[in-house]
Amino acid sequence: MKNEQVGVIAAIAAYLIWGVLPLFWKLFDEVSAGEVLAHRVIWTVVCMGIILLLIGKFTEVVRDIRTTFSHWKSALAIIAASVFISINWLVFIYSVSVDKVIEASLGYYINPLINVILALIFLKERLTKWEVFSCILAFSGVLYMTLHYGSIPWIAFFLAISFGIYGIIKKMTSLGAWAGLTIETFIMAPCALLYLYYLPERGGAFLQGGIETSILLMSAGVATAIPLLLFATAAKRISFSLIGFLQYLGPTIMLLIGIFLFNEPFSSIQFTSFFFIWLSLIIFSTSRSYASSRKKRELLLDAS
Repeated sequence: MKNEQVGVIAAIAAYLIWGVLPLFWKLFDEVSAGEVLAHRVIWTVVCMGIILLLIGKFTEVVRDIRTTFSHWKSALAIIAASVFISINWLVFIYSVSVDKVIEASLGYYINPLINVILALIFLKERLTKWEVFSCILAFSGVLYMTLHYGSIPWIAFFLAISFGIYGIIKKMTSLGAWAGLTIETFIMAPCALLYLYYLPERGGAFLQGGIETSILLMSAGVATAIPLLLFATAAKRISFSLIGFLQYLGPTIMLLIGIFLFNEPFSSIQFTSFFFIWLSLIIFSTSRSYASSRKKRELLLDAS
């Protein structure tokens, strides 16, 4: 099998897993979002440690972590990244528990456009006229929903902005995906342990909820680490523009799960709002893909 084919399969698998994760988090309806997050952090640390030992990257990651903490700026950046990814995880788990999966999918649809705005602010990147137009369309869709429902879709905004800021921080640091997730969850692990220690119920759901609940909480680490492994595999083998197209698999699956499996309401107002956002994403992705192809052609012409 060709290298690119492996990358495409890995990317699709990663986004499929991320897309169906609401089904997994729905199994924790009797457990608070905070407790689920705490276990997700702790068991991801354990899972990452085991995986890194198995693939022979443990020493490499430890070296990366030491390098990161040898400079206060990089240490501060990775701590901030840990906080924002934890907020993202918490809000997503909460959205499933309160039957807001459709709104969560909206957050991941608008995330690429939030990334563009953040890059404009922090990285001083320039936008093409089509990218500006796509952002205006997406904003119109969100505004339409807000005006008709009388409330801001805060879950969508929290997910999009927290993940966007996390992405900007990661872009400004040199840590790889494996070292990044390991150190981020390791930093938050003491907070997670303290949270579980001070739960009113001794041991929380892990000890009080039975063996099935305990196994589910432990498997949260696997559910976090495996798609990242697949994504890291894909990122090395396929172009960024292709990943950009495939990333919409996740929120599309979430949307379908919210409508057809969780029976969440999806009105004509929501459809209209999503239509604006889908249209903006088509324009945005096409514009980015065209710009990337044109740049490649120019480089080939210069080389010849």
